[in-house]
Amino acid sequence: MNLKGIITKGIGGFYYVEVANAIYECKARGKFRKNKISPLVGDVVEISVNENAENTIDTILERKNFLIRPPVSNIDNLLIVVSTVEPKPNFYVIDKLIAIAEHKNIEPYIIISKTDLSSYTEIINNYKDTNINLIILDSDMSYEKIKEIMKDKISAFTGNSGVGKTTLLNKLDNSLNLSTGAISDKLGRGRHTTRQAQLFRVCGGYVIDTPGFSSLDFEKVEIIKKDELPYCFREFREYLGTCKFTSCSHVNDKGCSICQAVKDGKISQSRHNSYIQMYNQAKEIKEWEI
Repeated sequence: MNLKGIITKGIGGFYYVEVANAIYECKARGKFRKNKISPLVGDVVEISVNENAENTIDTILERKNFLIRPPVSNIDNLLIVVSTVEPKPNFYVIDKLIAIAEHKNIEPYIIISKTDLSSYTEIINNYKDTNINLIILDSDMSYEKIKEIMKDKISAFTGNSGVGKTTLLNKLDNSLNLSTGAISDKLGRGRHTTRQAQLFRVCGGYVIDTPGFSSLDFEKVEIIKKDELPYCFREFREYLGTCKFTSCSHVNDKGCSICQAVKDGKISQSRHNSYIQMYNQAKEIKEWEI
Protein backbone atom coordinates (compact mmCIF):
# COMPACT_ATOMS: atom_id res chain seq x y z
CA MET A 1 0.00 0.00 0.00
CA ASN A 2 1.40 3.40 -1.04
CA LEU A 3 0.59 6.46 1.06
CA LYS A 4 1.67 10.09 1.36
CA GLY A 5 2.36 11.71 4.72
CA ILE A 6 4.66 13.91 6.77
CA ILE A 7 7.64 12.89 8.90
CA THR A 8 6.91 13.92 12.49
CA LYS A 9 9.91 12.30 14.17
CA GLY A 10 13.13 10.55 13.28
CA ILE A 11 15.31 8.61 15.70
CA GLY A 12 17.81 5.77 15.42
CA GLY A 13 17.31 5.35 11.68
CA PHE A 14 13.54 5.04 12.03
CA TYR A 15 11.13 7.68 10.77
CA TYR A 16 7.58 8.18 11.99
CA VAL A 17 5.24 9.29 9.23
CA GLU A 18 1.77 10.69 9.94
CA VAL A 19 -0.88 9.78 7.40
CA ALA A 20 -4.49 10.78 8.15
CA ASN A 21 -3.96 10.68 11.92
CA ALA A 22 -2.18 7.31 11.80
CA ILE A 23 1.56 6.94 12.44
CA TYR A 24 3.72 4.52 10.45
CA GLU A 25 7.24 3.55 11.48
CA CYS A 26 9.44 3.49 8.38
CA LYS A 27 13.01 3.01 7.26
CA ALA A 28 14.48 5.08 4.45
CA ARG A 29 15.37 3.24 1.26
CA GLY A 30 19.07 2.76 0.59
CA LYS A 31 18.97 5.07 -2.44
CA PHE A 32 18.79 8.10 -0.12
CA ARG A 33 22.01 7.14 1.65
CA LYS A 34 23.65 6.46 -1.71
CA ASN A 35 22.66 9.94 -2.89
CA LYS A 36 23.70 11.44 0.47
CA ILE A 37 20.15 12.57 1.23
CA SER A 38 18.69 12.25 4.71
CA PRO A 39 14.95 12.43 5.35
CA LEU A 40 14.11 15.32 7.67
CA VAL A 41 11.34 16.01 10.14
CA GLY A 42 8.83 18.07 8.15
CA ASP A 43 9.44 16.24 4.87
CA VAL A 44 6.37 15.23 2.88
CA VAL A 45 7.07 11.69 1.74
CA GLU A 46 5.59 8.77 -0.13
CA ILE A 47 5.80 5.50 1.76
CA SER A 48 5.13 1.82 1.19
CA VAL A 49 3.25 0.04 3.97
CA ASN A 50 4.08 -3.66 3.95
CA GLU A 51 2.40 -6.43 5.95
CA ASN A 52 5.34 -8.83 6.07
CA ALA A 53 8.27 -6.44 5.86
CA GLU A 54 9.30 -3.07 7.23
CA ASN A 55 7.59 0.03 5.90
CA THR A 56 9.78 2.20 3.68
CA ILE A 57 10.11 5.81 2.66
CA ASP A 58 10.24 5.69 -1.14
CA THR A 59 10.15 9.34 -2.20
CA ILE A 60 10.87 12.70 -0.55
CA LEU A 61 8.80 15.38 -2.24
CA GLU A 62 10.36 18.75 -3.08
CA ARG A 63 11.17 20.82 0.00
CA LYS A 64 10.09 24.41 0.45
CA ASN A 65 13.15 24.96 2.65
CA PHE A 66 15.33 23.21 5.19
CA LEU A 67 17.60 24.09 8.08
CA ILE A 68 20.93 22.51 8.98
CA ARG A 69 20.54 22.64 12.76
CA PRO A 70 18.03 21.76 13.88
CA PRO A 71 17.59 19.49 10.82
CA VAL A 72 14.00 20.24 9.79
CA SER A 73 12.23 21.12 6.55
CA ASN A 74 9.17 22.86 5.11
CA ILE A 75 8.81 25.45 7.86
CA ASP A 76 6.13 28.04 7.13
CA ASN A 77 6.32 30.35 10.15
CA LEU A 78 8.98 31.47 12.59
CA LEU A 79 7.34 33.02 15.66
CA ILE A 80 9.95 35.00 17.58
CA VAL A 81 8.77 35.59 21.14
CA VAL A 82 10.20 38.79 22.62
CA SER A 83 9.73 39.86 26.24
CA THR A 84 9.39 43.48 27.37
CA VAL A 85 11.34 42.67 30.56
CA GLU A 86 13.94 40.12 31.61
CA PRO A 87 15.18 38.69 29.40
CA LYS A 88 15.20 42.03 27.61
CA PRO A 89 15.19 42.05 23.80
CA ASN A 90 18.48 41.46 22.03
CA PHE A 91 17.70 43.23 18.78
CA TYR A 92 20.72 41.89 16.95
CA VAL A 93 19.68 38.29 17.66
CA ILE A 94 16.08 39.06 16.69
CA ASP A 95 17.24 40.63 13.42
CA LYS A 96 19.54 37.69 12.67
CA LEU A 97 16.63 35.29 13.17
CA ILE A 98 14.43 37.40 10.89
CA ALA A 99 17.16 37.49 8.23
CA ILE A 100 17.53 33.71 8.31
CA ALA A 101 13.77 33.33 8.04
CA GLU A 102 13.67 35.66 5.02
CA HIS A 103 16.60 33.82 3.45
CA LYS A 104 14.84 30.46 3.90
CA ASN A 105 11.41 31.62 2.69
CA ILE A 106 9.93 31.37 6.19
CA GLU A 107 7.43 34.01 7.31
CA PRO A 108 8.72 35.76 10.45
CA TYR A 109 6.46 37.06 13.21
CA ILE A 110 7.41 39.00 16.32
CA ILE A 111 5.28 38.17 19.35
CA ILE A 112 5.63 40.62 22.21
CA SER A 113 5.08 39.02 25.62
CA LYS A 114 4.81 40.36 29.19
CA THR A 115 3.19 43.53 27.87
CA ASP A 116 1.64 44.26 31.28
CA LEU A 117 5.06 44.53 32.93
CA SER A 118 6.82 47.14 30.82
CA SER A 119 6.54 49.36 27.76
CA TYR A 120 7.02 47.81 24.33
CA THR A 121 7.38 51.11 22.48
CA GLU A 122 11.02 50.47 21.56
CA ILE A 123 10.16 47.12 19.97
CA ILE A 124 7.34 48.68 17.98
CA ASN A 125 9.52 51.56 16.82
CA ASN A 126 12.28 49.24 15.62
CA TYR A 127 9.94 47.20 13.41
CA LYS A 128 7.08 49.51 12.44
CA ASP A 129 8.59 50.21 8.99
CA THR A 130 9.61 46.63 8.21
CA ASN A 131 6.28 45.12 7.10
CA ILE A 132 6.95 42.30 9.56
CA ASN A 133 3.90 41.20 11.51
CA LEU A 134 3.98 42.18 15.18
CA ILE A 135 1.55 40.54 17.58
CA ILE A 136 1.11 42.10 21.02
CA LEU A 137 -0.08 39.59 23.62
CA ASP A 138 -2.56 41.89 25.32
CA SER A 139 -5.95 40.33 24.53
CA ASP A 140 -7.71 37.11 23.56
CA MET A 141 -7.81 38.41 19.99
CA SER A 142 -4.02 38.26 19.77
CA TYR A 143 -4.08 34.55 20.64
CA GLU A 144 -6.79 33.94 18.08
CA LYS A 145 -4.61 35.63 15.47
CA ILE A 146 -1.73 33.27 16.28
CA LYS A 147 -4.07 30.28 15.98
CA GLU A 148 -5.08 31.49 12.51
CA ILE A 149 -1.42 31.84 11.53
CA MET A 150 -0.66 28.29 12.67
CA LYS A 151 -3.61 26.53 11.03
CA ASP A 152 -2.46 24.08 8.33
CA LYS A 153 1.13 25.32 8.71
CA ILE A 154 4.40 24.15 10.25
CA SER A 155 5.47 26.72 12.83
CA ALA A 156 8.55 27.11 14.99
CA PHE A 157 8.69 29.18 18.15
CA THR A 158 11.97 30.74 19.19
CA GLY A 159 13.21 33.16 21.80
CA ASN A 160 15.42 33.22 24.85
CA SER A 161 14.54 31.11 27.86
CA GLY A 162 12.07 32.98 30.04
CA VAL A 163 10.31 35.00 27.34
CA GLY A 164 7.10 33.00 27.76
CA LYS A 165 7.03 30.39 24.97
CA THR A 166 5.60 27.68 27.22
CA THR A 167 2.96 30.00 28.65
CA LEU A 168 2.00 31.00 25.12
CA LEU A 169 1.69 27.38 23.92
CA ASN A 170 -0.45 26.50 26.94
CA LYS A 171 -2.71 29.42 26.18
CA LEU A 172 -3.02 28.36 22.56
CA ASP A 173 -3.80 24.74 23.49
CA ASN A 174 -4.49 24.05 27.17
CA SER A 175 -4.55 20.29 26.56
CA LEU A 176 -0.74 20.47 26.35
CA ASN A 177 -0.59 21.41 30.04
CA LEU A 178 3.11 22.15 29.80
CA SER A 179 5.20 23.20 32.76
CA THR A 180 8.00 25.69 32.15
CA GLY A 181 10.72 24.16 30.03
CA ALA A 182 8.79 20.88 29.76
CA ILE A 183 7.78 20.72 26.10
CA SER A 184 10.09 17.77 25.41
CA ASP A 185 8.96 15.95 28.57
CA LYS A 186 5.36 16.21 27.40
CA LEU A 187 6.35 14.41 24.24
CA GLY A 188 8.02 11.65 26.21
CA ARG A 189 11.56 12.56 25.29
CA GLY A 190 14.34 12.47 27.82
CA ARG A 191 16.96 15.15 28.22
CA HIS A 192 19.58 13.02 26.49
CA THR A 193 17.60 12.84 23.21
CA THR A 194 16.91 16.54 22.87
CA ARG A 195 18.85 16.89 19.64
CA GLN A 196 15.97 15.18 17.84
CA ALA A 197 13.37 17.44 16.29
CA GLN A 198 9.70 16.49 16.43
CA LEU A 199 6.40 17.83 15.15
CA PHE A 200 3.32 17.89 17.31
CA ARG A 201 -0.17 19.07 16.51
CA VAL A 202 -1.34 22.43 17.85
CA CYS A 203 -4.15 24.67 16.56
CA GLY A 204 -4.78 22.66 13.40
CA GLY A 205 -1.13 22.77 12.35
CA TYR A 206 2.23 21.52 13.57
CA VAL A 207 4.72 23.02 15.99
CA ILE A 208 8.36 21.99 15.85
CA ASP A 209 9.70 20.95 19.22
CA THR A 210 13.46 21.17 19.32
CA PRO A 211 15.91 22.89 21.64
CA GLY A 212 17.70 24.08 18.50
CA PHE A 213 15.18 26.89 18.30
CA SER A 214 14.88 27.72 21.98
CA SER A 215 18.66 27.91 22.40
CA LEU A 216 19.05 29.74 19.07
CA ASP A 217 21.60 27.23 17.78
CA PHE A 218 20.56 27.76 14.19
CA GLU A 219 21.25 31.51 14.48
CA LYS A 220 24.96 30.57 14.59
CA VAL A 221 24.85 27.87 11.91
CA GLU A 222 22.87 29.22 8.97
CA ILE A 223 25.07 31.26 6.61
CA ILE A 224 23.92 34.21 4.51
CA LYS A 225 26.34 35.58 1.92
CA LYS A 226 27.04 39.31 2.09
CA ASP A 227 25.55 39.86 -1.40
CA GLU A 228 22.30 38.16 -0.35
CA LEU A 229 22.03 39.87 3.03
CA PRO A 230 20.37 43.16 1.91
CA TYR A 231 17.43 41.17 0.51
CA CYS A 232 16.85 39.69 3.96
CA PHE A 233 15.83 43.13 5.28
CA ARG A 234 12.39 43.91 3.86
CA GLU A 235 12.62 47.63 4.40
CA PHE A 236 15.81 47.76 2.31
CA ARG A 237 14.27 46.27 -0.80
CA GLU A 238 12.64 49.38 -2.26
CA TYR A 239 16.02 51.16 -2.16
CA LEU A 240 18.11 48.38 -3.67
CA GLY A 241 19.42 49.32 -7.10
CA THR A 242 19.07 53.06 -6.46
CA CYS A 243 22.45 53.68 -4.78
CA LYS A 244 25.09 55.79 -6.56
CA PHE A 245 27.44 52.82 -6.97
CA THR A 246 26.40 49.28 -7.98
CA SER A 247 29.03 47.90 -5.57
CA CYS A 248 27.42 49.66 -2.59
CA SER A 249 27.61 47.60 0.61
CA HIS A 250 24.95 49.77 2.32
CA VAL A 251 27.18 50.14 5.36
CA ASN A 252 28.42 53.72 5.14
CA ASP A 253 29.03 54.12 1.40
CA LYS A 254 28.84 57.46 -0.34
CA GLY A 255 25.57 57.86 -2.21
CA CYS A 256 23.90 54.93 -0.46
CA SER A 257 20.10 55.16 -0.60
CA ILE A 258 19.69 52.89 2.42
CA CYS A 259 22.06 54.93 4.59
CA GLN A 260 20.14 58.05 3.55
CA ALA A 261 16.85 56.37 4.49
CA VAL A 262 18.30 55.65 7.94
CA LYS A 263 19.24 59.33 8.30
CA ASP A 264 15.74 60.31 7.19
CA GLY A 265 14.16 58.05 9.81
CA LYS A 266 12.61 55.76 7.21
CA ILE A 267 14.69 52.78 8.34
CA SER A 268 15.38 51.99 11.99
CA GLN A 269 18.93 52.79 13.14
CA SER A 270 18.83 49.64 15.25
CA ARG A 271 17.98 47.49 12.24
CA HIS A 272 20.74 49.08 10.17
CA ASN A 273 23.21 48.48 13.02
CA SER A 274 22.24 44.79 12.97
CA TYR A 275 22.76 44.71 9.22
CA ILE A 276 26.24 46.22 9.55
CA GLN A 277 27.19 43.63 12.17
CA MET A 278 25.91 40.79 10.00
CA TYR A 279 27.59 42.21 6.91
CA ASN A 280 30.97 42.45 8.65
CA GLN A 281 30.62 38.84 9.77
CA ALA A 282 29.57 37.73 6.28
CA LYS A 283 32.69 39.36 4.80
CA GLU A 284 34.82 36.96 6.82
CA ILE A 285 33.09 33.83 5.49
CA LYS A 286 35.29 31.76 3.18
CA GLU A 287 33.79 29.97 0.17
CA TRP A 288 34.76 26.57 1.56
CA GLU A 289 32.67 27.27 4.66
CA ILE A 290 29.48 27.58 2.61
